[in-house]
Amino acid sequence: MSGQRVDVKVVMLGKDAVGKTSLVERYIHHRFLPGPYQNTIGAAFVAKAMCVRGQNVTLGIWDTAGSERYEAMSRIYYRGARAAIVCYDLTDSSSFERVKFWVNELKNCEDQCQIYICGTKSDLVENDKALRQIDYHDVQDYADEINARVCETSSKTGQSVDELFQKVAEDFVNCKDFETLAEKGVDLTQKRNATSYTCCHH
Repeated sequence: MSGQRVDVKVVMLGKDAVGKTSLVERYIHHRFLPGPYQNTIGAAFVAKAMCVRGQNVTLGIWDTAGSERYEAMSRIYYRGARAAIVCYDLTDSSSFERVKFWVNELKNCEDQCQIYICGTKSDLVENDKALRQIDYHDVQDYADEINARVCETSSKTGQSVDELFQKVAEDFVNCKDFETLAEKGVDLTQKRNATSYTCCHH
């Protein structure tokens, strides 16, 4: 990790056992490891380089502990984060309440951080719709209020996992372009609604 250049600090937040580590494992190593898992203590770090619109972007991903007793430690890891993937388990309504806790934390401490609300274990609810405890539209309504993005993923099947992290990188590049134009004094009034220069649309 030492000396490694990271363009985008990404922090994974959410209740324990929602699948944050599995999400990172699927993205980085393209695999799903069946449990039981050991709870993350503190945080684990991985980096991933990718190319977005001809630009090389390295995501530095901090997978934080979900247990409430590590909350204070998690705050250390999300300082300076440009993106936060806040996870909840689609089959566990209490995990979505923890999403709101972490969103409030981020809004108070890192208001420039783009938030991605990520429902996990979508393979379970696809196989048995009765298992779903959080309605997608309720999540989308909440995301609209806080200017966040929403996705549903499965680390087991890989559904939408690569797309999620790709979106994080694309949003960073788009935001950076927007900020560069502003620094150069370019008139942005005609560009604010242009997709290529915004990072906060859903």
